[in-house]
Amino acid sequence: MAETRRTLDELGLSAPAGSVAVTAICTDTRRIEPGCLFAALPGSHVHGAGYATQALAAGAAAILTDRDGAAICRDAVAAAGAALIVAEDPRQTLAYAAALWFRAQPATCVAVTGTNGKTSVATFTRQIWQVLGLRAINLGTTGIEGDWTAPLVHTTPDPVTLHRALARAAEQGVDHAAMEASSHGLDQRRLDGVNLAAAAFTNFSQDHLDYHRTFEAYFAAKAGLFDRLLPPDGTAVVNLDDPRGPDIAAIAQRRGNDLLTVGRGPDAALRITGQRFESTGQELAFHWAGTPQHVRLPLIGGFQAENALIAAGLAIATGSEPRDVFAALSRLGTVRGRMQLAARRENGASVFVDYAHTPAALETALRALRPHVMGRLVVVYGAGGDRDRGKRPLMGAAARDGADLRIVTDDNPRHEDRAAIRAQILAADSQALEVGDRAEAILRGIHALQSGDALLIAGKGHETGQTVGDAVYPFDDVEQASVAVAALDGRVA
Repeated sequence: MAETRRTLDELGLSAPAGSVAVTAICTDTRRIEPGCLFAALPGSHVHGAGYATQALAAGAAAILTDRDGAAICRDAVAAAGAALIVAEDPRQTLAYAAALWFRAQPATCVAVTGTNGKTSVATFTRQIWQVLGLRAINLGTTGIEGDWTAPLVHTTPDPVTLHRALARAAEQGVDHAAMEASSHGLDQRRLDGVNLAAAAFTNFSQDHLDYHRTFEAYFAAKAGLFDRLLPPDGTAVVNLDDPRGPDIAAIAQRRGNDLLTVGRGPDAALRITGQRFESTGQELAFHWAGTPQHVRLPLIGGFQAENALIAAGLAIATGSEPRDVFAALSRLGTVRGRMQLAARRENGASVFVDYAHTPAALETALRALRPHVMGRLVVVYGAGGDRDRGKRPLMGAAARDGADLRIVTDDNPRHEDRAAIRAQILAADSQALEVGDRAEAILRGIHALQSGDALLIAGKGHETGQTVGDAVYPFDDVEQASVAVAALDGRVA
């Protein structure tokens, strides 16, 4: 897609110097090109305006920043003869400018937020749309998937990357997009400017307190999808079974949004009435508009019923016929790294990989897997470094209470001491086995499997690398599981 010149006026921006034509929008000084608009945003440790001189030297024609940033770079901007745009909320201003720059996006966009389940719901929504013959994509942790594919670095990319991707998807004929809305992305206004038809809430539990600091700040970021981004004519799809679900529903009702609820209680529009588990999936019974429905979901884990019905709710909210949506549920596919069957031993024992990396997610994953398992439930897991340390003993407790055999290993230690991270987890479970090397831990977990047992490898899911310090080493839990099973069952030449 050719990117052309646009004036600041066309981007909804104004500057004392008058309307200036810019060639691109940049947020990274390494990608500055002559004539671009550079967004100098406030950061956690340094202000982006400190890089304005470097951006101007590389040819930036305009700088977008806040009042503090303007105080830092005003003289340099004036000396360069560039335009200075000062905004109260430069992140939001950047997002709307990016939307105006790229102009196009799929006609129907939805977003889903929550601590867990975002990837599954966004993927299931895209899969439902595709079964119904619609050209669709999902954007998030696993990149851009569907009728147009591309990699992404962040769950919710920066607004320039996001709006570029949406415009390119639209150019490819994609008319439906389901995207994950992370708390970081919402707090940093990355989704502003996206025309949302519906938004969904999955659940809320501890995560990212290293960034948000408090539970209420974390919840407020999630709630921003509903009290700020979803337009009044949009539909909110809410899981009422989560304790914070009613709070989100109340926000939607105050704003006049249509509300479509999911849960097991009598007030849920999509009400789960029964589940029966088997080794490769589950039978799901639910009610819609007073009428009983039944479908076989080819998905492992009881919580996937909620995720599938939230996705169904988003599809219904955006105009698809409920009868067709429900028929599509039986054709849902496992999301990469989400309760993914990675391997099966010759004795019938199964190995699953899941992204569960929070206490609630680990507890939910183990509880959901238990009904599918005839024998013992084994788990291999760890916790990431440079992240919320308070959740580590909670993860130890979740594993202790949910699995018969626990192996604590390294996740992504980043810049922290690996043994110290493991010790914080083991403080809650002194009976767990400690194996620092993740490949060895997976091998040991698989070696312990007897007929009827199952192993859950938790924490990294779809990831294909392990971050140690500043380096990322190739590591794929699914691949490691497959190799270990092959070696133990004598299938390696």
